[in-house]
Amino acid sequence: MSVSASALDVLRRNNVNVSGDASGRPIVFAHGFGCSQQMWRDVASGFVTDHRVVLFDHVGAGDSDLSAYDRRKYDSLHGYADDVLEILDALDLRDVVYVGHSVSAMVGVLAATHDPSRFGALVLVGPSPRYLNDVGYVGGFDQADIEAMLDSLDANYLGWSSAMAPVMMGNSERPELADELTTSFCLSDPAIARHFARVTFLSDNRRDLARVTTPTLILQCTDDVIAPLTVGQYVHDSIAGSELVVMSATGHCPNMSDPGQLIAQIRTHLT
Repeated sequence: MSVSASALDVLRRNNVNVSGDASGRPIVFAHGFGCSQQMWRDVASGFVTDHRVVLFDHVGAGDSDLSAYDRRKYDSLHGYADDVLEILDALDLRDVVYVGHSVSAMVGVLAATHDPSRFGALVLVGPSPRYLNDVGYVGGFDQADIEAMLDSLDANYLGWSSAMAPVMMGNSERPELADELTTSFCLSDPAIARHFARVTFLSDNRRDLARVTTPTLILQCTDDVIAPLTVGQYVHDSIAGSELVVMSATGHCPNMSDPGQLIAQIRTHLT
């Protein structure tokens, strides 16, 4: 299949890598804040035998084209959702299994509601439509918590990364996981990371959940300080027909801490 110049530009911009069975059902993995597609390596490898596996970096992360970062475009998660749709269009993919971790869960929700014809299933790993608590809603953070975190990030990004990564990762008995996440944070462009953090932690996509028509699996970890169980239940209640699975994996990054369980849950949902 020939690929147009514009499609090649999209694939280069997001550092898109395709592997696996070219005739298999496409499965797209989208990483969370401060990460890159490398965080999916142990999960993606479990699907290459029978799926067309697509990995990419959000603009501003990993080996994406940093020159393509436009603060106006990426001032909301819609900018990232538009990129996802452009990637699917460039590769001419349909019936896609979209696996989005953390903030990329809501990116997938936005993309799937904008063009549901491209999607066959959503797998939302540790999703949160709003991190801030609100009347009748427990997101996990008070306004003061978010402001303090963002102020700390602005003042000393590397110091924030070293302190925040272990909290997000959990699994304190395996410090090498937090070390890898810290390294990933530290490789990010600080200015872009600060902007992405504000967009992420101040977002509110609760109303978008009711518009989802794609079959959806919500995978929730225990002891996740970023997306507590109340949030996973809220997402489940808001997306009609969705399935919620609370895994035994702990922390916010099961793609790193328990890839085997994540693979098993996704495969169970797809059969």
